[in-house]
Amino acid sequence: MLKIAFLIFMCAGIPVAVAMAGASLVYILWSGNLPPFVVIHRMVSGVDSFPLLAVPFFILAGNLMNNAGITNRIYNFALALVGWLKGGLGHVNILGSVIFSGMSGTAIADAAGLGTIEIKAMREHGYSPEFAVGVTAASATLGPIIPPSLPFVIYAMMANVSVGALFIAGLMPGVIMTILMMMTVAYYAHKNGWGSDIQFNWQRLIKALVELLVVCAWPTLLWMAVDKLGAPAQPAVLVALVILFVMDKVFDFEAVLPIMTPVLLIGGMATGLFTATEGAIAACVWAMVLGLFWYRTLKWKTFVKVCLETVESTATVLFIVAAASIFGWMLTATGVTADIATWVLNFTKEPWLFLLLANLLMLFVGCFLETTAAITILVPILLPISNQLGIDPVHFGVVMVLNLMIGVLHPPMGMVLFVLARIANLSIERTTMAILPWLVPLLLSLALITYWPATVLWLPSMMK
Repeated sequence: MLKIAFLIFMCAGIPVAVAMAGASLVYILWSGNLPPFVVIHRMVSGVDSFPLLAVPFFILAGNLMNNAGITNRIYNFALALVGWLKGGLGHVNILGSVIFSGMSGTAIADAAGLGTIEIKAMREHGYSPEFAVGVTAASATLGPIIPPSLPFVIYAMMANVSVGALFIAGLMPGVIMTILMMMTVAYYAHKNGWGSDIQFNWQRLIKALVELLVVCAWPTLLWMAVDKLGAPAQPAVLVALVILFVMDKVFDFEAVLPIMTPVLLIGGMATGLFTATEGAIAACVWAMVLGLFWYRTLKWKTFVKVCLETVESTATVLFIVAAASIFGWMLTATGVTADIATWVLNFTKEPWLFLLLANLLMLFVGCFLETTAAITILVPILLPISNQLGIDPVHFGVVMVLNLMIGVLHPPMGMVLFVLARIANLSIERTTMAILPWLVPLLLSLALITYWPATVLWLPSMMK
């Protein structure tokens, strides 16, 4: 009855969160075994989680960065670094998404923020709208893979694993995806005879490389001061931040401070200075400092508007999580998850075959369900089977999120698809066709990450 009610609600076009909560209520009323208030109780319990506090703060941080003009700085930095390559703006698009991923945590924010700048610039330089949309869509999938990541937070809460471990685990897959997508751009540039989009300039390139060196050297020197020289952690961090801001003022860096966002988050969590939830708060503070006080590109009126938008987005996400909590509990209580696990394990006990089937299922589900809803529904079903087969839950989490990110590029529920179609002023059909060639690097990345667990688990194991 539970499954039937859910399918009826979904077919009727009812939002997925309402469908999950409504199906659970219908089943309780139909069975008569439990009082109806259990639905409300389980929904409240589902969002009563400390890791979920990171959700509104990561959303706020991404929105603040997006509205503070940080995207322009990231774009200019990426342009100076790789814009002189053949197919330059395609490489700039991907590198810009890598950097912005460390601030937004969502594919939609990446597509909407950088996508507006990148698609316009690529069309002005003679690239076809389809190519511009395709590379922007593909690079937007990096948002939830490279930390911080909202889907990782949701998965961590559902699977009871470390958010910090998931964040660190996403770094190498992000690098692999970046390399494969840049190779795809290089292929198209060679095939079509594209040249560079800006003139090679040693001075501009050296300045960009110096900024990259500062980003790498700053946490390294800070770690040496604390770990090797025995400097107190918190005073050392404060002194290092002061030095960083002074250097930014003196040398007029383009994007050092924005790029420092993921460095501060990962460094703080890896060294134990703060948890992932506290890191989300730190990201908000960092975004406010940059936007309101340092660059002064964010006005208080805009800040209030961003906060209200964040409240709306957070409410949507948490309502889905709350509804999925009661739905997942009902699936477990009625034995659905156990039945599925038994069927799968009777079919195969080979981890590689299960991962193949799980990938196919998640790719399909990702085309029809919003990412948060898909995670909250699939984790109670698939994770127990994954655990029985000895698959690491962190590895499985990265595989799940990447699958669902590929799903957001396609109709009927692909939000990135609709955002980019509006930005590029293309039909949904043309936008869909533009994205299809970029499934090759994305699916190849998925295959590597799925069947080569070391790409995911190596860094977390080094941090233990």
